[in-house]
Amino acid sequence: MSAIRLVDDLAPSSASAEWIDSILKGDCVAAMERLPEKSVDVIFADPPYNLQLEGDLHRPDQSKVDAVDDAWDRFESFAAYDAFTRAWLLAARRVLKPSGTIWVIGSYHNIFRVGASLQDLGYWILNDVVWRKTNPMPNFRGRRFQNAHETMIWATRDQNAKGYTFNYDALKAANDDLQMRTDWLFPICTGGERLKDEAGAKVHPTQKPEALLARVLMASSRPGDVVLDPFFGSGTTGAVAKRLGRHFVGIEREQAYIDAATARIAAVEPLEAPELASMTGKRAEPRVAFVSLIESGMIAPGTLLSDARRRWTASVRADGTLAIGSEAGSIHRMGARVQGLDACNGWTFWHYEAGGKMQPIDDLRRQVRDGMVAAGA
Repeated sequence: MSAIRLVDDLAPSSASAEWIDSILKGDCVAAMERLPEKSVDVIFADPPYNLQLEGDLHRPDQSKVDAVDDAWDRFESFAAYDAFTRAWLLAARRVLKPSGTIWVIGSYHNIFRVGASLQDLGYWILNDVVWRKTNPMPNFRGRRFQNAHETMIWATRDQNAKGYTFNYDALKAANDDLQMRTDWLFPICTGGERLKDEAGAKVHPTQKPEALLARVLMASSRPGDVVLDPFFGSGTTGAVAKRLGRHFVGIEREQAYIDAATARIAAVEPLEAPELASMTGKRAEPRVAFVSLIESGMIAPGTLLSDARRRWTASVRADGTLAIGSEAGSIHRMGARVQGLDACNGWTFWHYEAGGKMQPIDDLRRQVRDGMVAAGA
């Protein structure tokens, strides 16, 4: 992975890779409009929350809380915030690949408005994921429940999006062989991970924990993918992407954040390829139709297939169906038909004879699939 770069002026719709592994300085909408169309695999967006804070917030001992009071989080009205949200979501949709996905994180202040805009613009919501904080900030005024979570929306470009990445099997294996749920438990960013300036103050008020970004990227991307963060801040997305063998592009307006992110990412050592390999299951493998075995010459029309115990026999037809007497159908339908069942996995039920032994046709499917993987299909 190449060294991180700061790009101040990117040519519109640049087809070169000069924007890969870089930070683009400026407004997120304008910067995204200069990126090539359909060029990124995953977007992680941590937009301003529009917290609507009124006055300073103090702890019971009267010390001031270091809350989010920066200018970039202030909007004159909900209408202004909605217009801003639609603008950056439209720009993001243009650069997202048809098979790409977007994550947007927010609090109760903004996430419902963002979700509505996502749907209005044609995005298709896959999940909402709750980040439950192990160490949330107390509610010092004691007039509301303690805010102990944030919400992430995960969506595709549209309802008909196909082929988006979801590393289901790897997540399940990492979760003690249980399906990964939509409530994730992580602490807020503290300790050595929290970036501080020379005076000991937080570099960024809403720095996200790397563990949260790691799960997002491990769930929805592969090594070599390009991850865009249009609100780059202190560079958590870039740091995690680099460590996990992904490429990144960040967009940020504030030079202080850019400087901190640049130093942070430069210090990251990427993991080696063996450490980045992701577990996959059958659902992640290329689909192989039975007719592919005929087209590749592995099975010829007229070949007789039988079950492992040679109780039933079917003849292979040129169109990829099996015939038994006057009836024909798929390998699955005919396997179920002879057994009197509602369903059957024809790949494991039907066998062919080779060297005097009965071999499952699933062995041939494996050969075709291995060839597709080797060819990059």
